Amino acid sequence: MTIRVGVGGWTYEPWRGAFYPQGLTQKRELAFAARALTAIEINATYYGRQKPQSWHNWAAAVPDGFVFSVKASKYCTQRKVLADSGESIRKFLEQGFTALGDKLGPINWQLADGKTFDRDDFARFLDLIPERQDGVPLRHAVEVRHASFCHPAFLDLARARNIAVVFADSDAFPRIEEQTADFTYARLQRTLEDIDTGYDAAALDAWARQAKAWADGDRDVFIYFISGAKVRNPAAAMALIERLAS
Repeated sequence: MTIRVGVGGWTYEPWRGAFYPQGLTQKRELAFAARALTAIEINATYYGRQKPQSWHNWAAAVPDGFVFSVKASKYCTQRKVLADSGESIRKFLEQGFTALGDKLGPINWQLADGKTFDRDDFARFLDLIPERQDGVPLRHAVEVRHASFCHPAFLDLARARNIAVVFADSDAFPRIEEQTADFTYARLQRTLEDIDTGYDAAALDAWARQAKAWADGDRDVFIYFISGAKVRNPAAAMALIERLAS
């Protein structure tokens, strides 16, 4: 098992001087972030396709063992009827992210805030998500944002396909703790700007214990500090990495 910890994206102006050293060029920010963190969730893919060469460049910029998770396109997930997204899913999957090779982590399929659970629609949506792309095995996580998904039928569908249900530490979204896959995907969204490390020491200690509990039994774990006080997210991730190493 491996526990990887990171943030969403790597280009954020307030991080310059707070996380990135003054004078570091934007071109070198990914390489710097990848040596301070162990994973990044790519959010740009939510808004549009990325150039094929970008995937090769990103893979070359980070060290061995580093992992990128990929956020699925909003054209796949922000729909009233998820089962109608087949063509959008095909376009998303064919943009070239398999060039990341062993640096490719799970894909996060984040559903719309108001999307409610419809068993038949969700089952048909899962049928559109392949287990492999370009011969590369894929791991999938589903991030739901409505309490109607706190339902045994939803968990059963995810478990049957080895799809992780994203654990959200959030004031706005349901907290589903059930483990439905051979990996865990968590998004921690309560960082505070008046705390240098986003979460206080006691909370970070607790998250370190939780991460190790999730990993028990050889389960890979992916933890991202997302939203909240975004300027503090890299410091929160580094503080958690430090605790996990001790």
